[in-house]
Amino acid sequence: VQLVESGGGSVQVGGSLTLSCKASGNAAGSHCMGWFRQVPGKKREEVARIDIDDIAQYLPSVKGRFTISVDNGRNNLYLQMNSLRPEDTAKYYCVADDLFCLSDDAPSRWGQGTQVTVS
Repeated sequence: VQLVESGGGSVQVGGSLTLSCKASGNAAGSHCMGWFRQVPGKKREEVARIDIDDIAQYLPSVKGRFTISVDNGRNNLYLQMNSLRPEDTAKYYCVADDLFCLSDDAPSRWGQGTQVTVS
């Protein structure tokens, strides 16, 4: 298992959570890492990505509320989520891929996901 997420859980509206993702093996050190989320029956959506220059991009609905970050070795990825809303409820997936930030292709490596529930 190359990407392992943690930190999900249940939180009240307006609360905060921080998701973590531990990368190992070929996923460690990836040039591009990010977070997706998916609700059953709905299309998955990209939440945020961060490239090799630590430039981040966000889904418009989370911009200003979520912050993506990565450690120097690009072994640990984080997503700080503030001012959470019910519509943020989803399973969140960590992704890693050297080329993902340069294309529209789906990333090649995915974690198992961690559930976030806001109510």
